[in-house]
Amino acid sequence: MELTVNLNYDEVVKLIKQLPASKIKQLKLNLDDKFINSKASKEISNFQKFLLNGPIMSDKQYLEFKENRNLFNQWRTQN
Repeated sequence: MELTVNLNYDEVVKLIKQLPASKIKQLKLNLDDKFINSKASKEISNFQKFLLNGPIMSDKQYLEFKENRNLFNQWRTQN
């Protein structure tokens, strides 16, 4: 049997503050930096999703880009 409760952040903080000091300390130990960093690394921000879904150059397009960049650099440095 599973019970799901929808609480917002403020409600969770209010509940935590009602715990005895020993349980709050135990909770802090369970939510250490390693746990937080591993959880954060799995979450992808909207900006990261945007970047990951962006256009990608083909090999041919990349070679053309490099060639054009070299030509522009030559043109720019000529007097």
